Amino acid sequence: MFVRKYFLIIIIFVISSSTFGQSGGLNFTLAFPDGEFKDQLKQTGLGLSVEGLFLGPNEYSPFGIGANFSFLNYGNESRRAPWSHTIPDVTVDVDRSYNIMQFHLLFRIAPTMNVVRPYVDLLFGGSYLFTETKVISTNKGEEVTSSTNFDDWAWSYGFGGGIMFKVYENPDENLGKIYVDLKVRMLKGSTAEYLKEGSVEVNPSTGRVTYYTSRSKTDLITANLGVVAYFSSFGNF
Repeated sequence: MFVRKYFLIIIIFVISSSTFGQSGGLNFTLAFPDGEFKDQLKQTGLGLSVEGLFLGPNEYSPFGIGANFSFLNYGNESRRAPWSHTIPDVTVDVDRSYNIMQFHLLFRIAPTMNVVRPYVDLLFGGSYLFTETKVISTNKGEEVTSSTNFDDWAWSYGFGGGIMFKVYENPDENLGKIYVDLKVRMLKGSTAEYLKEGSVEVNPSTGRVTYYTSRSKTDLITANLGVVAYFSSFGNF
């Protein structure tokens, strides 16, 4: 349920960016744990992020302000289990996912250029780390119920850089230009507790669940590939 609300927020953010903001973009993201986080978590995270600038760099100022939302998955587990001890002849699929959701305020510095746009970003925000388990009907493939097994919050800040290449320009001022966006970011995260693949132990005979949590700083290096659209002439250099 929390994830659904999160994606609803993202949709509203994208729509509001296209209506009131300077630009909006969608990115495919790879997240590589760094430092202590890498020692605990070996797996690369995969996900999507949306980003928008409410105030874009322009010919009068090289500074921009916006926000970034990201959803990252760093592990999944599945098993088939009886619906209950009293109904063992009905089975369901149990899917567990290990995820990170991030929100960052974004401050951008970019030179006045048109076809190719390099930029540098500063970010301040946080990460919500959570493990969610869903029960899926084996017949219909529909979600029956879900629960958040464990969650924690970590503050984060960082910096990054990128470059955009113009691939399309429309004379309609409501959708001026479209760019391919490449960027890399380094995020320093505070200490948090979290679960990872193999850290949830279920005893099928007793129904007892044991969580073996990990604790570390939550530094990440992200690589992003996406598309950015400028919605008005105010966002143009």
